[in-house]
Amino acid sequence: MGRLEGKVAIVTGATGGIGSATARKLLDEGAQVMLAGRDGGRLGAAAEALGAGDRVATCAGQPADEGDVAALIAATTSRFGALHALIANAGSEGKVMPITHTSLEDFEAVQRTNVNSVFLAIKHAAPAIQAAGGGAIVALSSVAGEVGVAGIGAYAASKHAIAGLVRVAALELAAAGVRVNAVAPAPIDNAMMQSIEGQASPADPDLARAGFTALIAMGRYGTDSEVANLITFLASDEASYCTGGNYAVDGGFLAA
Repeated sequence: MGRLEGKVAIVTGATGGIGSATARKLLDEGAQVMLAGRDGGRLGAAAEALGAGDRVATCAGQPADEGDVAALIAATTSRFGALHALIANAGSEGKVMPITHTSLEDFEAVQRTNVNSVFLAIKHAAPAIQAAGGGAIVALSSVAGEVGVAGIGAYAASKHAIAGLVRVAALELAAAGVRVNAVAPAPIDNAMMQSIEGQASPADPDLARAGFTALIAMGRYGTDSEVANLITFLASDEASYCTGGNYAVDGGFLAA
């Protein structure tokens, strides 16, 4: 029997690298999964690729729109009968540039996508999870939510904010049986990091990759599936005494 047999989970940002790997891992562990994202067509393709039949469904909407988030929770409980875990994975890297060159509009856009989406996910998922007898919320932070990284001020600010939200939510929701944790990946070998590399060093993205890799004790980027493994553990009952944490999956990035 899988660790999430009989459980229902939502994954936001489900068409991205970490999102799709997490959905697959949750399904492998027995969960029924609602895939959430902005693009209904891409969600449909992602669901088909998972090959899980009626154990997977999709719901399109904006992760930082309160009405869409409330509708996502309602659609999930209507389709599957309950909600036990929500993976708040939707996010954006934003533009790579110094703070002095960053417009307020660009800064606020990253906060809306990354911070508002986690706030709304916690706000609306927690009552449904409590009604199901308890469960877990896992938000995607980053090692950039623990340290500064030059050039990604908006992104780093948003990930620091997520770590704070998670700690407060963990305190407020413990009595309701809702555990709230964050996962903090180091550079992961996926499209988001390719975007950061390309922006940081347009003439030679490999140069940026080499610079990031040099900061990782294990000497390599992580994989989407390695992040999904940690997320799945935190979503499961095996993590029953874990709440309020920001768990690194970073190859030793933060050990220095």
